[in-house]
Amino acid sequence: MPPYLLGLRFDGRRVVVIGGGRVAQRRVPTLLAAGADVLLIAPEATPMLDDLAARGELTWERRPYRPGDCAGAWLVQAATDDGEVNTAVAAEAEAQGTWCVRADDAELSPAWTPASGRVGETTVGVLAGGDPRHAAGLRDVIVAGLRDGTIEARHSRRRPVGVALVGGGPGDPGLITVRGRQLLAQADVVVTDRLAPRELLDELPADVEIIDASKIPYGRSVTQERINEVLVEQAKAGRFVVRLKGGDPFVFGRGGEEVLHCVREGVPVTVVPGITSAIAVPAAVGVPVTHRGVSQEFHVVSAHVAPGHPASTVDWEGLGRAQGTLVLLMAVERMRVIADTLMRYGRSPDTPVAVVQDGTLQNQRALMATLATVVDEMTATGVRPPAIVVVGDVVQVAHQIDMLNADMGRTP
Repeated sequence: MPPYLLGLRFDGRRVVVIGGGRVAQRRVPTLLAAGADVLLIAPEATPMLDDLAARGELTWERRPYRPGDCAGAWLVQAATDDGEVNTAVAAEAEAQGTWCVRADDAELSPAWTPASGRVGETTVGVLAGGDPRHAAGLRDVIVAGLRDGTIEARHSRRRPVGVALVGGGPGDPGLITVRGRQLLAQADVVVTDRLAPRELLDELPADVEIIDASKIPYGRSVTQERINEVLVEQAKAGRFVVRLKGGDPFVFGRGGEEVLHCVREGVPVTVVPGITSAIAVPAAVGVPVTHRGVSQEFHVVSAHVAPGHPASTVDWEGLGRAQGTLVLLMAVERMRVIADTLMRYGRSPDTPVAVVQDGTLQNQRALMATLATVVDEMTATGVRPPAIVVVGDVVQVAHQIDMLNADMGRTP
């Protein structure tokens, strides 16, 4: 007969775990998270269980099982590697009317532990006829569907309200956060940027309204003021609005302006950070922004205003003297004056430079140069925005990785 699934609410009730090996290591943290008062009985335990005991999160009696250990337990877990001991534990629990889970034999176990997972307030438990691998596989599929919003998102009784400011990451749709994808799947309206991961929009239901709020360099664009107004108008109309932005909304994304406007208008806002292209795009071509013995600091600079311009607030002189990594965003059109300025203030003309166009996307391409040659290289290869420029010795790490991969016959 099929088992009857039941959700136990421990709330400080005693759970006795006999055995301190790998099975106990998997189950004890979940029991603790559910509020159980865990008594572990085992001569030895894994380092993780030992650490939990040292921190006072469970009680560990360092000895073998003996009759009477199940007294007062609400649930018993027989998790030793000795079948006779597990049989004795199960028999004692049965005699006193306590549920017992045997880890070694599903057929002899009066209770089974489902493969479980939790997403928000939803807990998933799967049993598959005593086959733990099958149950875990099904659990993973269901949990993944809940996390990315493809299961129940638009039918949830607790629909989000207001505006969610979601960082979509550097471009690859797989790099949006789990939380960002969840909220996107629940949107009534999506106000999207030019650099947001566009493939995600095709996954939305047909009734989701998509509003293009692109700012195209030297082309048509929607003003920031109008974007702010649209967010508030849609939210006050009772729709859940996702403002989908490229990268991280608080890293040169004007996210703070949008949040302030919504809050002033009484619209609640949820902020979901994104993976900023300033770090992700260099990483995509093997360039770390910091590296031991090479760079202990990095500076992220918006270069939409050229050095020397009255509107510039960047200390270019200080950056020229500094030895750390420079990550330049929106620098393509002004790279000549930027390179000249950095060299004038102390950066060596031989400083390595990497330029990555369309980072993390299928058409990503990169060039390696020096501060003295980068502008000519960019012109010769036709580099266009969006592109990230990295200045510093960390660029050489990518070259080392490429050389090692080549020696081993691998494609990075």
